[in-house]
Amino acid sequence: MADDKNELGGLNPALEGEQKASITWDDANMQTAFANVVNIQGTREQVELFFGTNRSWNPAADAGLKVDLTNRMILTPFAAKRLNTILTNVLREYEARHGVLKTDDQK
Repeated sequence: MADDKNELGGLNPALEGEQKASITWDDANMQTAFANVVNIQGTREQVELFFGTNRSWNPAADAGLKVDLTNRMILTPFAAKRLNTILTNVLREYEARHGVLKTDDQK
């Protein structure tokens, strides 16, 4: 049974189809923050997500952007891939209801 769990105590992904684990979400220490800017960098061992708020409301007048970084989340590559899958599905549903979102690089 030692191989049933991964190094973080979760079920081994190879066994997820065989066993159903119950998850209890404890939000007692959860914090909420707003971000309208995100950046991502990755290495072989981890993926880092940086969140912040753009303070430059008129970039032409300010000659650049000022972003206050507020949070950094460090994920394992496996967790980052799961996040990517979940975000893709959520945004697909959002766009089906509300229309396509165009990012700056798509305009």
